[in-house]
Amino acid sequence: MPKPAGRIRFEAKLQRPATPIGADWAFLLLPSVASKQLPTRSMVSVDGTLAGSPFQATLEPDGAGGHWLKVGAELLAASAVAVGQAVALDIAPMAKEPEPKLPDDLRRALSVHPAAKAVWDDVTAVARRDWIAWITSGKKAETRVKRIAVAIDKLAAGQRRACCFDRSGKFGGGFCVPEAAE
Repeated sequence: MPKPAGRIRFEAKLQRPATPIGADWAFLLLPSVASKQLPTRSMVSVDGTLAGSPFQATLEPDGAGGHWLKVGAELLAASAVAVGQAVALDIAPMAKEPEPKLPDDLRRALSVHPAAKAVWDDVTAVARRDWIAWITSGKKAETRVKRIAVAIDKLAAGQRRACCFDRSGKFGGGFCVPEAAE
């Protein structure tokens, strides 16, 4: 795996996702040369600037060995950029992964299973992010409910990682860049 660069500078075109229709966010695909400088092909948190506006975000794998960035409405407004423009970015991997946002349904499940909660509290932020990504990546509500139950059982048994979870999206298709609107 390549050693991460200090700062990674590049330009990329902002695109609007095809779904949901009317989304207030945009995205960009990192150029391959920029993506290869990151420490992992899976999710990686970065801080940097987009058209001079500071941001922190977690880059998602694109399913093909690269990364993409979701650019929220707030950052779009702050940077005064528009969909269709090529924008300048300056990013670097964060020294410490931030704590992921815990979904309410998973929080409730952990609160009534002390053994699972103890393991959850003891694993790294990256491991917690992977559990959350695995749980939330299901397309159906019943899949999510089932995955929470499985996660609770596995955590209670001492399993610290979401087993067999393809963090890169290259093999299972769990992660991919959004389809761009025309």
